[in-house]
Amino acid sequence: MTALFGMVFPGQGSQSVGMLADLARRHPVVGDTFAEASRVLGFDLWRLVQEGPKERLDDTLNTQPAMLVAGVSVYRAWSDCGGPLPQYLAGHSLGEFSALVVSGALDFEDAVSLVVERARLMQQAVPSGEGAMAAILGLADEQVRELCVSAAQGQVVEAVNFNAPGQVVVAGAAPAVARLIAAAKTAGAKRAIPLPVSVPSHCRLMVPAADLFVRKLAATPLKPPAIAVLHNVTVAQTQEPEQIRDLLRRQLYSPVRWVETIRTMAEGGLTLLLEMGPGKVLAGLGKRIDGRVSGLAVLDPTSLDVALEAIADVDG
Repeated sequence: MTALFGMVFPGQGSQSVGMLADLARRHPVVGDTFAEASRVLGFDLWRLVQEGPKERLDDTLNTQPAMLVAGVSVYRAWSDCGGPLPQYLAGHSLGEFSALVVSGALDFEDAVSLVVERARLMQQAVPSGEGAMAAILGLADEQVRELCVSAAQGQVVEAVNFNAPGQVVVAGAAPAVARLIAAAKTAGAKRAIPLPVSVPSHCRLMVPAADLFVRKLAATPLKPPAIAVLHNVTVAQTQEPEQIRDLLRRQLYSPVRWVETIRTMAEGGLTLLLEMGPGKVLAGLGKRIDGRVSGLAVLDPTSLDVALEAIADVDG
């Protein structure tokens, strides 16, 4: 009997210069996947990922395709090694596009084109310097929501990423986020820190971008996924391509409900969570969210071998 396990894909923030270099040396499919994306993009994405500069990789126009491709390339390495299909897929924000590719719902090259347009529209929606995001640690979700209401003062500031119990990200207009940070510290937050991003993702300021993204989504073929994808917006799966398009549109201005996503997987019998791509954040969050779930990050040859062995042990 196949083990019940899930795969999750990270979004912006997990990128780094030199990521996946060791995995690519062992598994050529990683470089091949980046080369496939580079043909769509019109520039050498692998070279940018490996050589930087960091400032260029961190530009959302480059980060979004880089993280999409990273997640898909790690999955392809897993598949080439005979790794079984997961029971569930999910992606954190941008990572949802990687999940949809792996599910079979979205063609890889179409996904590359989609996320480039997504990044462009997000960047265009809020001029640089006018938006901000911050991580609030040590306060309950409802406390953060209430502080957002009082800190708004006619501007937008919203709780947008529910990453773990006591770990919430807010986004909105820069002055409102600054007021929220100050209010959170006064309220007893362990930490309230601005994040190094230029785009205030998942808040109402992204509605104009979402409205324009509809055109690109409408022109992109989608199929029913062959593996269940839990969407950020609803924490549910769907087989309907039109619903998937709508969820990807709404995702731009809706919260990432990560705590609920992992708990839904656990309630479905999942015991192991594999984070496919650079970084280890999502693998670490799994246990914090639900004690029934253990997490492993898959980002280099050693961690890939460990994950394959873990699945074999559960199966055995």
